[in-house]
Amino acid sequence: MTTRRQQTADRPVMILRAGLPALLTMLALLAAFPWPEPASGADINPVRFVMPNGLTVLVVEQQAVPIVQIHTLVKAGSAQDPPEKAGLAYLVASLLDEGTATRTARQLAAQIEFVGGTLTAKAEEDYTAATARVLKKDADLGFELLADILQHPTFPDRELERVRSQLLGEIEAEKDDPGQVAAKAFNQLVFDGHPYGWPANGTEETLPRITKSDVRGFYTREYLPNQTILSIVGDLTAEEARSLVTRHFSGWRKGPTPVRATGTPKAIEKPVERLIEKDLTQTTIMLGHLGISRTNPDFYAVTVMNYILGAGGFSSRLMDSIRDNQGLAYGVGSHFDANLLPGAFAVSLQTRNEAAHQAISAVLAELKGMRDAPVTDHELSEAKSYLIGSFPLRLDTTAKLAGVLSLVELYGLGLDYFTQYPRLIEQVTKEDVLRVAQQYLHPDRYALVLVGNLSKAKVKQ
Repeated sequence: MTTRRQQTADRPVMILRAGLPALLTMLALLAAFPWPEPASGADINPVRFVMPNGLTVLVVEQQAVPIVQIHTLVKAGSAQDPPEKAGLAYLVASLLDEGTATRTARQLAAQIEFVGGTLTAKAEEDYTAATARVLKKDADLGFELLADILQHPTFPDRELERVRSQLLGEIEAEKDDPGQVAAKAFNQLVFDGHPYGWPANGTEETLPRITKSDVRGFYTREYLPNQTILSIVGDLTAEEARSLVTRHFSGWRKGPTPVRATGTPKAIEKPVERLIEKDLTQTTIMLGHLGISRTNPDFYAVTVMNYILGAGGFSSRLMDSIRDNQGLAYGVGSHFDANLLPGAFAVSLQTRNEAAHQAISAVLAELKGMRDAPVTDHELSEAKSYLIGSFPLRLDTTAKLAGVLSLVELYGLGLDYFTQYPRLIEQVTKEDVLRVAQQYLHPDRYALVLVGNLSKAKVKQ
């Protein structure tokens, strides 16, 4: 499905490109080293420490390849945007590499390109992530450049206008993608009046309102070491990592913790819909409602339940009913977007216009079916086996592991998360699945978005 997070994840808001010669050098070096098997949960034992300025640091040493991944997570995202200036956090992140107090954008690009590394940043709903990836021999430079864009950005006027224009162009292009159109409309219905409801990259109305003062103010208020998590994964010992963090980040001054006034999104009380006319051969459908937060204790039971419902691909009930039995769609899936606050639950699919009503009825029938009776022993066993067996694949690169490490810290899941996750999934029972289905699936109150030829779909605007 197309979630709001996916809307922004496809475009890193800052990319410094690796030059071909340096990239080929990196690939040649990597080819000389055997890649490890995906790590099991028990193999991951992070070292955690907090710097005097409040910066939280997590380190996992992996010596198999000479790579260092440096991942910073600043606890500020689009949820902190003023409603009339949606896109502010995204714009700030986009400008981090457009010049610092000591380097121009061209100099930043040249330095990371010379060593075949990458430097990226992007804003999400709850946080902004900025990362550097380099060979071990260039670790000091990776830390230096990442620290520079986080601590000393200058937000040049010319670059601000260029990036703003680029974002507006991307927003215009999104209008041609029915999945993007549906996702934006869906989020507006589910999160009516809440920051999760507006696109992270802003809108045509809000982006032009953002001033240089807004950008500078957001940065000054939100980009603080005591609001940042720094995860380091790769060929560095904890001692080496601590030394590099001290060298490059100890001068970052802490500040007052920003006030968070964002309330919990309100649940939908009755079915609501938005019908969007587009002359297409297929109708894009999104149906769902408010879901759960990542810190909800039912997260693991919901994960198992949702795998059986629609996240299990060809093993899911939605796929079996809507694709295999009724032939209504090539693919269909369901997703819980669990954030710091409750995110959205959504089912999404595309079907021929004339079959839209039948597809919607089929989705609602499967939601009701999950609530009406326990899942089978086979469904439960298959879901748990897949979720436990695939867990190491979420951690099989330094980039993936560094990102998960930061989120584990953000959500307060504990450093034993990597051993606890399989155990907590294994403990889920059929009774748990039925209970969370009845509690978190609402086929009687939902948001519905259709994008397609409404006359052929026999729906009215």
